[in-house]
Amino acid sequence: MARIVCLPPPPPRRDEDGETLAAMLAFWVKAMRPRRADWLLVLKELTAMESPLLAEVLEHALLEDSFEANVRDYTKLIHIYGKQKLLQKAEDAFHAMKARGLPCDQVMLTALMDMYSKAGDLTRAKEIFEEIGLLGLPMDKRVYGSMIMAYIRADMLDKAEDMISKMGDQQIVAGKEVYKALLRAYSYKGDSDGAQRVFDAIQFAGIVPDTKLCALLVNAYCLANRIDEAMIVTRNMRSVGMTPCDKCIALILGTYEKVNRLEGALAFLTELEENGVVIGQEPSQLLAGWFRRLGVVQEVEQVLKDLAEDKKNTLEPEADRKNNLAADRKIKRKNKSKNKSKSKSKRSFASSLQHK
Repeated sequence: MARIVCLPPPPPRRDEDGETLAAMLAFWVKAMRPRRADWLLVLKELTAMESPLLAEVLEHALLEDSFEANVRDYTKLIHIYGKQKLLQKAEDAFHAMKARGLPCDQVMLTALMDMYSKAGDLTRAKEIFEEIGLLGLPMDKRVYGSMIMAYIRADMLDKAEDMISKMGDQQIVAGKEVYKALLRAYSYKGDSDGAQRVFDAIQFAGIVPDTKLCALLVNAYCLANRIDEAMIVTRNMRSVGMTPCDKCIALILGTYEKVNRLEGALAFLTELEENGVVIGQEPSQLLAGWFRRLGVVQEVEQVLKDLAEDKKNTLEPEADRKNNLAADRKIKRKNKSKNKSKSKSKRSFASSLQHK
């Protein structure tokens, strides 16, 4: 068993090692008379090692009576071949299973549908979907999800939406990954209306949107040059305690640059900073590049120096205030003046630059 598990994968276009593996398995079967549990142990080890020999060993095992093959074993083999995009081998395994008289269940057909979907064969995926219905097998969340993904990969987003609506009529809720894939497809196309519909459907399904889903919606609005709607998304995020991610901020800044609206971009950054949102590296680099192209780098540097000076002037009076707790009215007036200075120092980078 150890030799089988540790056998190295055969080089391309060489059959000697394949014959070695087959001979070793045949010898092991003859010498050890393994039971199904023994086969499963070998397969488990090969799976844990991510061995490329897993499919070949499983193929051999399916032919052995001692393995007591069932439909789920064939499903696993088809899933392996599907991930490797070996459609013909997967189909051969499917026909071999039917030739043995094993029943074809919903899980098996869904695995086939996934395989055809990922291979871009929408026609075969639809045929499998219809076959599941004709056989009277359960049309559950997994089956519908696989067909929806096939439509998304084929760029038939309206069909995918229709199928989600059909699921809703049957009180079946699509998974979050399906909604996210559809939202991503609309987002990358710049179809903001479609993205908003899917985003609304996500919330209607009881799924709480995260920052990644919100970023996809922002991206759709930005690609459509609908900056105001994109900003509304970020405000809604803040209203529910969600901080807009750097990607969202960078997308909006990039759109402002595209339409040459520097003042609007600075107002947007000021709004974020006043609400405690820290501007990260990605939007900062984008903004710096914009300033560089505008030729206002020196002005930006001056604003940064002014802000640093304000901060320094604020910290020094604050230290004096702490050391003079028993100050008289004159000291109080002085403190008042210092507080004014402190208020001035609270001006953000964006608002200072906008003022400049």
